[in-house]
Amino acid sequence: MTWARERRLRKSPEFSRCFGQGRKFSSKSFLLFVSARPEGPGQFRLGMAVSRKMGGAVVRNRIKRVVREFFRLHQDRISGPLDIVLVPKRSLDADRLTLAVATLELAPLLTRLAGSGRGPDREKKACAP
Repeated sequence: MTWARERRLRKSPEFSRCFGQGRKFSSKSFLLFVSARPEGPGQFRLGMAVSRKMGGAVVRNRIKRVVREFFRLHQDRISGPLDIVLVPKRSLDADRLTLAVATLELAPLLTRLAGSGRGPDREKKACAP
């Protein structure tokens, strides 16, 4: 039950587009940048930007594993061709991060994401001044 390669953001321009054009959702410990994608399959793609400031490789990989598992378990709540970049805030205590904690933090963001009417037209209107 791996996270397939087609479901990942891997290239820098994909991340940059999401950071620059996407909508930002935040919780106490995470930021989500969400961008609608007109082409490609209808599934969402996930990218993570975990800085070295979060800790060593073991800590960063643990954060990514827990977050990936959350999105794997809740993938049915996300519809449409979206690109999602998750950035943990420095206030996140990686030692205490469990799937339950990630669910408490990220589930409300998914609810807000689903209720915001994500679509390419809606996104352009949201970014306009």
